[in-house]
Parts: sequence; C-alpha cells; structure tokens
Amino acid sequence: MKPHRTPLASVKIFQGAHELTVRRLKRRDDSFTLHYTISPPLPDAENDTPVLLMIEAVDDAGNEYPDWGGAYGTADDGTHTDGSISARPALAAEAREVHIRITFLRGGEEHPCDLTLRTTKTGP
Repeated sequence: MKPHRTPLASVKIFQGAHELTVRRLKRRDDSFTLHYTISPPLPDAENDTPVLLMIEAVDDAGNEYPDWGGAYGTADDGTHTDGSISARPALAAEAREVHIRITFLRGGEEHPCDLTLRTTKTGP
C-alpha cells in the first residue's frame, strides 16, 4: 500500500456540493499533470449530464499553459472520482508557483475554481 501524501490543495466546487483535492503535480519533459480526487463522485455520464474539465494555468514568471486533456472515472469503491488533467508545455524552470483555473462544464454552465500550487524549482 502506498503511503498517503498530504494534499497539495483542496477547494469546494459546484456551490460547495463537491470537494476537489489535488493530490499530486507531476512534471514531464513536455507538460505537467495534476492528479486529483473529487468527493462525492461526479455523476456517471451514462445516467446524468456529463461533466467536462478544462485547465488554464500561468506561472509566477508569466508563462501560460493551455489545456492538454485528461481523464477521470469513479473509484472502484464508488466513494469519489479519480482523475488527471494536463497542460503544456513543461513548467518553466524559474517558476515557483503556478496559478491554475479548472473549469467544470456541465449542462451548458461553467463552474470555475482557482488555486495556486507551489512548484519545485529545477535547473541550476
């Protein structure tokens, strides 16, 4: 079993009906990915209006990072949604924080949430 990590951020979404918890920020050579959970789980697209996610980000050095896609699904135990969403390019080496807006699209309505994550400086 993996040890539990301290969440990077948590925020209420959908007028407080759900909680988004960012568990991990993973850097890649060409992008970065947020891994998250949402409790209670998002509605099942087969039985209700689907929810789509979009990410926009800007770091404290002024670099912008557009959406690069993601995926989510209900956890096996049904208690929450597990997901990931990516933006590109890779986070700049000089970035110390990244300001993120995740917009949830459901039934023609936008439900944005904003958060700021600290990044680990890389490079010299």
